[in-house]
Order: sequence, then C-alpha cells, then structure tokens
Amino acid sequence: MLKIIHMNVNGKEVELAVDIRESLADTLRDRLGLTSVKKGCGVGECGACTVLVDGTSVDSCIYLTVWAEGKRVLTVEGLRSGDGGLTPIQQAFIDEAAVQCGFCTPGLIMTAVELSGTGKTYTRDELRRLISGHLCRCTGYENILNAFEKIFGKNPKT
Repeated sequence: MLKIIHMNVNGKEVELAVDIRESLADTLRDRLGLTSVKKGCGVGECGACTVLVDGTSVDSCIYLTVWAEGKRVLTVEGLRSGDGGLTPIQQAFIDEAAVQCGFCTPGLIMTAVELSGTGKTYTRDELRRLISGHLCRCTGYENILNAFEKIFGKNPKT
C-alpha cells in the first residue's frame, strides 16, 4: 500500500509516494540519493544509518518513512558551515583522525550534531555511553572520543 508523504529533507520540501513498510534509510539512500545514510545491520544496532528527525537522532533502518510525515530530516549532506565548507564537527573528526573506513562516521557525526544542540559539556565516560549505539570496527573509539571532546570543549579524560 502506497501513501503520499511530505517531509523536509536537508532543508528541501519533499513529496513522495512510499510503501507504508519502507524504512527511512531506504527512502533516503535509494530514492533521494543521500548515501551518507549507511545500511549496516538493518535492525537498529549499529548506528550507521543515524539521521536526525526533528532534531532527535533515530536509526533510520527501523524508522518507517511514513512516520516522517511533516517532519524535518537531516543527514550529513544537509550539514553546512557558513562558508560552505566543513562544519566544526566534521573538521573535528578529521583533526582527530577519527575516520578510517568511514562507514560509521556519518552516524556518529549526526549524533554529535544532536548532542551539540543540547549546549551541555560531557565527560569522556558520558560520551562513551552516548555513542554506545554506534559500532566501529576500525578505530577502537579513542580517536572518535577525542573528536567528541574537541567538539564539546576540553573535558577531563575519565
């Protein structure tokens, strides 16, 4: 069964007829060409498909597109700095060598975008817990945590 939905994706209004069983990850990747959304586990365990829906991070592989009706969806492709370059969050990942294969990076960046909206600072232990829904097989997480600390200011390593 198809349903017409309206949502704002990366600042642009989108109208699509979608199967009511279609995941937001499939819609974003396959229909809108937003390949920063990675399809990893397909069951909400790895975080590779993380996007923001109305400012809250969701695993888009288990979030139905019809649930995004009337909502704002943000992916890495929608991030922009004032000069059109990388955002400070993206730059922190580069500066701290928090990227290896890059498969987990977009999801982690979107989680960082969500956390940056809170205005809070976090300890290393808090950051470790907050990114626990993201699986990375390359970095061992230390450089990722360093990037998160750079984003949220100098926090004591605990």
